[in-house]
Amino acid sequence: MKDDPEKIEQEKKRWEEKTLKPALDRFKLKESPTRFYSPSDLGEGFDFLDQVGFPGQYPFTAGTYPTFPYLTGERGSGGIAQAKGLVRAGRYSGYGAPEDTRDYYLHMKKLGSRTGPNIAFDLPTQCGYDSDSPVASGEVGRVGVAVDTLRDMEVIFEAFAGENDIDRTASNFTINAPANIIMAMYMALAEKRGIPWDKLRATPQNDILKEFVARGTYIFPPRPSMRMFRDSLVFFTKHLPNVNITSCGGYHIREAGATREQDLAFSMAIGAAYLQEGINAGLSVDSFAPRFSFNAFGGSMEFFKEVAFHRAARRMWAKLLKEKFGAKNERSMTLRVPLTVFPGNFNCTVQRPLNNLTRSVVGGIAAALAGGPPGCYPPFDEPLGLGWSLEAIQLSEDAARILQHEARLVDVVDPLAGSYYVESLTTEIENAAWTEFEKIEKMGGAVPAIESGYLQREVAKSAYERQKRLEEGKELIVGVNCYLGESELEVTTNRLVPHPYDPQRRDEAERNQIANLKEVKAKRDSKEVPRLLKELRAAAQKEEVNLIPHFLECAKAYVTLQEMCDVLREVFGEYRPVTI
Repeated sequence: MKDDPEKIEQEKKRWEEKTLKPALDRFKLKESPTRFYSPSDLGEGFDFLDQVGFPGQYPFTAGTYPTFPYLTGERGSGGIAQAKGLVRAGRYSGYGAPEDTRDYYLHMKKLGSRTGPNIAFDLPTQCGYDSDSPVASGEVGRVGVAVDTLRDMEVIFEAFAGENDIDRTASNFTINAPANIIMAMYMALAEKRGIPWDKLRATPQNDILKEFVARGTYIFPPRPSMRMFRDSLVFFTKHLPNVNITSCGGYHIREAGATREQDLAFSMAIGAAYLQEGINAGLSVDSFAPRFSFNAFGGSMEFFKEVAFHRAARRMWAKLLKEKFGAKNERSMTLRVPLTVFPGNFNCTVQRPLNNLTRSVVGGIAAALAGGPPGCYPPFDEPLGLGWSLEAIQLSEDAARILQHEARLVDVVDPLAGSYYVESLTTEIENAAWTEFEKIEKMGGAVPAIESGYLQREVAKSAYERQKRLEEGKELIVGVNCYLGESELEVTTNRLVPHPYDPQRRDEAERNQIANLKEVKAKRDSKEVPRLLKELRAAAQKEEVNLIPHFLECAKAYVTLQEMCDVLREVFGEYRPVTI
């Protein structure tokens, strides 16, 4: 029997007057703290096939894939779901000198990890400085591993050989401004091992535009940075068919303070700018869009809104590819992301840190209901220091296993499809994101919006508003601004095994890495280095030239990361943030 909208509205008014109002009066409330949704909230003309569809089919609202054979919580996976036939990287990791990170991966293998590396680089590497640079002093190997030359990649990947060689496992590189240089080192490593490039499986983050908005590990101004992105898009499409071009997404933008709707709109605008680089280079969108992936979006503890967000994100990306860029292949329209809902690292608290496990479990449940793997990320000690303890990792992995194998949350894809509330919320979030997206498009796209400071200002304003709500108690975080009485307990866990990141090795990393670099410089061909850098400079001055072949030749000659970046600094200039 078809719902009668007029009859439902009449009944809703009668319910509000006869049933709801007496309840509000009883509790002396001016308005209800809860809402109830009915078919009238879906709006006129709700079309299931057009707005939801089936999993793995356009518009992908119900899910990116038609079924869910993945296993979540596998040892070393770090929340990245695994499945037979898939080759995937694992937990984000890396610290100290290359030897330290190599030994970390070997240790994780002994504990049962079978995934590839997902490398975190230290800040000097991310910003294009060598370990012996005065700028790098005190930061070498701190928030990730130091990589100065091909020698360092060779050492790290000693942990991945034989049945886990780089043609049999996937490698992720969380780096942006010098991503092409790191990938050139990876290709050079493959050549030394006799592995063809078309066998490599890797994902560089390569999402430089969000660095201008949030993280700040940029080097060059936006437009030369986009040239670097174009180079990787064109080169990878031609020579590395199993390598993802980018792993973009608004995770860092939301962590910096953006709202949910800004997260989605800015991510789509940045993705559109990257897609346009491929079109401008003369490529068909279907030749490269399937190799676009998303790292993650941001997260929060607002359960249903985050579920709706991810449904809206899949639908919005699919529409963008089909309607704006004319994609014909549905693989181009799929939003591939390893994590769906999670609480957001910035919502984890130093106060009562075990509560972060509860937050991650809530996120894992929402992730499953949003059509993704129920990863319970991050581990509870996320805010307590760099790297996670094995105790926290164990609890995180077990939580995901319980949600999958005991609660069986992945037996049904998108179980909230058709919910009056979730469908209306999905549309509401998508519409708000489209409004902001179109505003950015009228500015000329993401690059002009960054150059003018618009995206940065909007994020800063939203961050201010959220902090204000927290300080005024309008937004509550348990153990931070509420439930702070003397009777509340600070529950802790015992440390059962040493932390996988050795603090002594981290403290010694800078000295050791500077010695490594000095040795490399002493042994390499001192005449070849300036010749290659001169060729790189000449090529960089020509907009149409793809620089990756030059990075490759430099890498094979053990030219350092900073030596290459310094040449580009001379040609491209360095970015100076706009005043907000």
